[in-house]
Amino acid sequence: MTIRETLEQREKDLLSKYACLSTQSRGRQRDEEQCDIRPVFQRDRDRIIHSKAFRRLKDKTQVFLSPEGDHYRTRLTHTLEVAQNARTIAKALGLNEELAEAIALGHDLGHTPFGHAGERALNKLNPNGFIHSEQSVRTVDFLEKDGRGLNLTYEVRDGILNHQTTNMPMTLEGKIVRLSDKIAYIHHDMDDAIRGNLLNEEDVPRRIGEIIGYSTRDRLNHFIHDIVIESTDKNDICMSKEVDWAMKELRTFMFEAVYMSPIAKCEEIKAEALIESLYHYYYEHFELIPYEMLRLMEQQGDFKEQIVCDYVGAMTDRFAIAKYEEIFIPKTWHG
Repeated sequence: MTIRETLEQREKDLLSKYACLSTQSRGRQRDEEQCDIRPVFQRDRDRIIHSKAFRRLKDKTQVFLSPEGDHYRTRLTHTLEVAQNARTIAKALGLNEELAEAIALGHDLGHTPFGHAGERALNKLNPNGFIHSEQSVRTVDFLEKDGRGLNLTYEVRDGILNHQTTNMPMTLEGKIVRLSDKIAYIHHDMDDAIRGNLLNEEDVPRRIGEIIGYSTRDRLNHFIHDIVIESTDKNDICMSKEVDWAMKELRTFMFEAVYMSPIAKCEEIKAEALIESLYHYYYEHFELIPYEMLRLMEQQGDFKEQIVCDYVGAMTDRFAIAKYEEIFIPKTWHG
């Protein structure tokens, strides 16, 4: 028996009857030989961590554009917090931690530079729209490894695709990530807003605090405990009605006080304009896009607008600004 088979048997012996076992995976898009050490979901997690798209998350905006300070979240630290929340919940419920972690680590791989401002810009420009969850799947299917993709399992790809509010993942582990994402960004965005003097803890309505606590730490702890308690011995991942209401109220409060705040969002118009300028430039100078992306037109039959979105959307904030300056900002002439 290989190490992988021993670990797979351990899953069967120890995990909940509702867990998605590695041996139950629907498989990959392309068949490949099994690893002798790692079960399939662990292998997916490793592939995501070693991908270029994952490394680029460190220089992509979470909420605050170009914050002054070392302790504000980026898209990478957001992803790690989602993964930690998901593992904690999955472990407590006897579900597959490695599947939950793989989905969490991959859920935002397709996010644009400058957060949702970049996503809005590309969504307007692409005739088929641009949604970061769909782009994350496109990233792992085609854009990584020079068009070969990461060849992830069906369950991980499903969890990545359906981590937003529109659709529901097929596994409980995917449903955990879906809630963990919301919990993470509400928690850390409020923490960053307090650090940036956009909010004080006292601004949070008391009707919310009375249910889930009066500090970011208490609220995170309450959310996770509530999910574990409400989901134990159930074939579902859920919150109590009271805590679910409080989370929705807190999210509404955050939109009004932070996400739509003129102070927090004053740079977003500039960011959208920058992304639009880069899109139009590379659409007109299509030959400047890296060959491995241009090749997708031949391999997948993708249209030009999508390839431009692939290139611009994959940029980090820093790289996008550098390209904009290189293309549009006049340089000093030294003679």
